[in-house]
Formats: sequence, structure tokens, C-alpha cells
Amino acid sequence: MKNWKLLSVIFAMLVFILAACGGTDESTDESANEESATNEEQAAEESTDEGSKYPMTVSPTVSSSESRDGSDSYTYEDVTFESMPERIVVFDYGFLDTLDALGVDGIVGVAKESTLPAHLEDYSADEYENIGTLKEPLLEDIAALEPDVIFISGRQATFYEQLKDITPNVVFVGAQQDDYWNTFLASVDIAAEMFGKEAEAEEYLAKFDSALEEVNALTANFETSLVTMYNEGKLSGFSTNSRFGYIYDIYGFKPVTEDIEASSHGSNFGFEAILEFDPQVLMVIDRTAATGGESNIEADMENDIIKKTEAYENNRIVYLDGPLWYLSGGGLQSELAKIEEILAELE
Repeated sequence: MKNWKLLSVIFAMLVFILAACGGTDESTDESANEESATNEEQAAEESTDEGSKYPMTVSPTVSSSESRDGSDSYTYEDVTFESMPERIVVFDYGFLDTLDALGVDGIVGVAKESTLPAHLEDYSADEYENIGTLKEPLLEDIAALEPDVIFISGRQATFYEQLKDITPNVVFVGAQQDDYWNTFLASVDIAAEMFGKEAEAEEYLAKFDSALEEVNALTANFETSLVTMYNEGKLSGFSTNSRFGYIYDIYGFKPVTEDIEASSHGSNFGFEAILEFDPQVLMVIDRTAATGGESNIEADMENDIIKKTEAYENNRIVYLDGPLWYLSGGGLQSELAKIEEILAELE
């Protein structure tokens, strides 16, 4: 009888323990289910936030442009995207630079047959398909990539309609010669808004504030300056109304003359003219090096005529990096690097 009572007590205790464990498991399951549901809701909200910008209509940095010889004109259209592009083809090295700086994923095609700037050499890797040169797109290869968007600038203008046959989502992101700085900033806005990188863009652009303040303080020390471009022994000059006008307008250099014809490649400018104007600072962009040629820039520039200039005598001839200035400008990294190069050469 005593044994029977003892067994009854043990049995009751076991039932109680099992019930308690079952209740704990059930409570744990309920808690886990609630946590999972919360996580799913948060993920859905984040996804909705990212997608809330779309459909998105993107405007080109400029609505129209002319060919370099002025014989043709092109009109660029707004593009409406239903969702964020995932397969990106980009011709313009400046815009590629900005996408890289902002950490944008999804680039599948790059113009590898032109000279990639040193800081973009990673895009020569096999994971990025070659889409031709900056002036000669490989249309069939681009079509095979099935891009969601193609970003172009002036060098691809003649192929605008053909690229639109591949995808209607062709966006012009090039800088405008007579409004370079503002159109550069507009291209940054396009990248930031399309790919949800506004915070990253704002953080990067903040670096320009101190850099421009520093270069403006430096340029105040000089009364006259001249920007030129070297190409196989010949020179061209640029003033405020040119593609390099921002060196005067934004950096603060004072032009030795404003009487230079506006042209994408500058106005012919002989060594004698440089001596006549005699700028305190002479900046020379090496186009020959930018286009893959063998450059003799210092030997050609430092001739008997140039040696008579104030710039030469005071060691203020600044040889600017050709690929950076001629091919890859218009990107967050490249535009900051330009300012830093000027500072390094003249400080």
C-alpha cells in the first residue's frame, strides 16, 4: 500500500514536470514565431522603403549636345525605370568612378579598349565584359549582356539611338562643357538617387568642401594662369568658357586671357603665345599619354621659348595626369584627385 502511494506521488510529479516543460516549449515556440514575424515585417518595410522610389524618372545631365565638329546635334530623353537596375553597362569613366565610390553593385560591362584610369583598373578584370572603346561600342556584345541600363556621355552620342534599340533605358550622364561643375554634381545625384546611395554621396561630397577651400587659398597667391593640353608636340589653350573652365571658376585660378575660342580640344596655342602672355602658372594636360601614345611632354615643353617664361623660372609648370584629366573626369574620385594633384604640385 505504501509502495502504491509512493508511485502515485512520483507519477503526479512527472505529469507536473512534463506539463511545465510543454508549457515552456509552447511559450518558446510562440516567442520564436513572434520574433520571426517581426523580422519579416521589418524586412518587408525595408524592401518597401528601397522600392518606394520606383517607378523613377531620371533626367539626363544635359538635354542636348552637338558633335565635336558641330556637324550634328543630339537630343537625350528622360527615362522611367520601374525598378532599380540590376545589370549596368557604363561607358563614361567619370560615372563609373562615381558608381565605384558609392559602392554600387551590378556593373556588368565597361569600355575596356580605351585607357582605363589607374584608379579604375579593377574593372579590367574578367568579371566585367568588354563593351568596346569610348567611341566604338560593341553593340552585339552589349545586347548579349541584356542590360537594365546603359550610361553614356558625349563620346557615345552618335550611337544613342542604336543603344536604345538594345534597351530604352539609356541615360546621358556626361558633363556639359560650359557648365561642367553643375553637370558633374547632377551626375552624382543620378547615381545616388537611382541606387539608394544618398548618404554615401553626401559624405563624399563633404570632402570637396575642405579641398576647395584649400585650393582657393592657394590660387589666391597667383595673378595669372593658363590651362593647356599637349598632344604629340602641339598645344591648345583653354579659358573660362571651356571644358576646363572650372579650374578658373571653381578652383579660383585667374586666366591670363579670356580671349581663347571655346572648343572641346582647346584653341591652337603656340609656344610663342605662351611666352607673350607669360602666365605665373602653366598647367599642361597630357592628352598623348591619355590616348596611349608615347609622350615626350617635358622635352617638348621645356624648350628655349618656354624657359623664358615666369612659370618655368619659378618651377610652376604643372604636368597634369592625362588619363585623369582627359578621360576620367566627372567622377567623385577623379574630381577630388584633380584638386589634390594641383595642391601637391603647387604647395
